Amino acid sequence: MQDPVSFSGDADGLIWGMTSAERVRRLFQQESAKTPVADGCTLHVNLDYAFDPLLMRLALRMPGTAFVHGSDPVIGQWKDAPERTVDLSTSPSFYNEQLRKSETPFAMRLTPQTRYQIERASYFGAYKGVTDLLTKYLWPELAFHLTRLAASLKMTPNMVTGIGATLCVVATILFYQGQFWAGIACGFVFMVLDTVDGKLARCTVTSSKWGNIFDHGIDLVHPPFWWYAWGVGLGKVGLGLSNATFAAIMAAILIGYVVQRLFEGIFLKTVRMDMHVWRPFDSWFRLITARRNPNMVILVASLIAGRPDIGLIALAWWTVLSLVVHGVQVVQMLNARRRGEEIRSWLEQKA
Repeated sequence: MQDPVSFSGDADGLIWGMTSAERVRRLFQQESAKTPVADGCTLHVNLDYAFDPLLMRLALRMPGTAFVHGSDPVIGQWKDAPERTVDLSTSPSFYNEQLRKSETPFAMRLTPQTRYQIERASYFGAYKGVTDLLTKYLWPELAFHLTRLAASLKMTPNMVTGIGATLCVVATILFYQGQFWAGIACGFVFMVLDTVDGKLARCTVTSSKWGNIFDHGIDLVHPPFWWYAWGVGLGKVGLGLSNATFAAIMAAILIGYVVQRLFEGIFLKTVRMDMHVWRPFDSWFRLITARRNPNMVILVASLIAGRPDIGLIALAWWTVLSLVVHGVQVVQMLNARRRGEEIRSWLEQKA
């Protein structure tokens, strides 16, 4: 039986704590489970190059195509000879269905001198196209260096998630006790690690079903507990809200949080696309919508002002306003479909 993969080259250097051969093996196992090598073809890989995971997907889906960098082969599958060639040194763009946008995949010769540059390229290439303002602007560099450290220590993504989960619980307890600044500190580290575990999984090609459930399960469940604990903690510092006010705030936050997630699910199920990548406004609003990280900005601002009680009230109002915006988005999507309009991500048009 013909070997479906053929290797050439012998890179001098590691990437994310792995040899080039180990990284390619992981990428191949991950992608060939969805798109196997075509009958009679062989996947040719040059181990002297480190390349974007998108190129592995493209090579498996485009039999007969050789991806090269100048005169150097990088990756491709064919039978006897390539039918067409794509030169990556000309920076061609391809559609990444995982991120719902067009992007230019990287391919660089792997040496000890280029390792840092390659790891930056693979890390930032794994960043979500649409996310909140803290994840997008505040800590990408910090999370990048922490991801490199975790990889060098041979930590698994689940180890990072476990550390983050512990800090998440500690933050909840501190909020409950009215120790808001200490809770914010633990919460901040947890939020950064919430980025690190996902990027570590993607960069080291160690994503797993259960790891994904573990990570996203924590993300989904914990925010209402934080806000409730914050409200209880207000009483510990002499800023307690009346029972009626506290009940109204928690109802607004909890109902708004659940219904907002339902709106996102309806949008995704209806058009198989995240609502936040539909139009430029939708992507912009994702930066500030009432999710955990933007909500924490509100609470930190209230702490600086010395009024954490006003912060929780503002958080409730922002949750309601965000819910209204997302409700309008769903209605607009349904009306567009009714008119026969195609619902596409605006990011698909960007390189």
